[in-house]
Amino acid sequence: MTQDAAFAGSIPAIYEECLVPVLFAPYARDLARRAAALGPARVLELAAGTGVVSAMLAEALPDAEIVATDLNPAMLAVAAARTRLPNLRFEPADAQALPFGDGAFDLVVAQFGAMFFPDKPAAFAEARRVMKPGGMLLFNVWDAIAANPGSAELQRAVREAVADSPAGPAPEFLTRTPFGYHDRALIEADLRAGGFAEVAIETVAATSPPGSADRLARGMCEGSPLANELAAHPAEVRERAYAAAREAARAAEPAAGFTMSALVVTAR
Repeated sequence: MTQDAAFAGSIPAIYEECLVPVLFAPYARDLARRAAALGPARVLELAAGTGVVSAMLAEALPDAEIVATDLNPAMLAVAAARTRLPNLRFEPADAQALPFGDGAFDLVVAQFGAMFFPDKPAAFAEARRVMKPGGMLLFNVWDAIAANPGSAELQRAVREAVADSPAGPAPEFLTRTPFGYHDRALIEADLRAGGFAEVAIETVAATSPPGSADRLARGMCEGSPLANELAAHPAEVRERAYAAAREAARAAEPAAGFTMSALVVTAR
């Protein structure tokens, strides 16, 4: 597991508390609505994290079987504790080596997970393998960080706060991974390399709840793998970076909440 995909220790709980309501819940509702419209009988979720989409899928599709997977057992432990529904089960799994038979699912879903797959065509090929004929892959990824001003300002502030640290370079996790997979041509090429013939990509805007600045700053600095990068620096540098992130997020947040942009991808 790469450092960028390591969600362990205190990260899962802070991720659930801070980032889920600010960043992920608005898009989870959109993804669950799209999935429900397809009427699948068996759904596989990849990179389920702490289960925000999992729960919404299980509620929106009460007659469907939902299997939610993630590479990080610590994230699934939070997911299982927050959601107990009879048609939903959680199972650790690597998206690039799924422990399921061929043609087992009608729909494969992933919310903000594809950016973390080291070999994206291989992960897409695995998703295709476990789909029934005519099955669908539905996922979202973040648009460019410039189209997500709250995260962009937070990243800028953290970089500046850590720039003179003797421990090494400034953190680049946000631009490298969460906001690093938004080139439509590349996404389509990766999907076609994974065996998909029909690909559609749509830009979807959303807004965080008002008053989300402090949760965004804490969630990014302590509830994401950005914390792993900051951990390499002295305590005073980490504290300075967190304070700068909080100040930048507060200054960047409009009264109505942060504007956000993501790409929603469907492939058959």
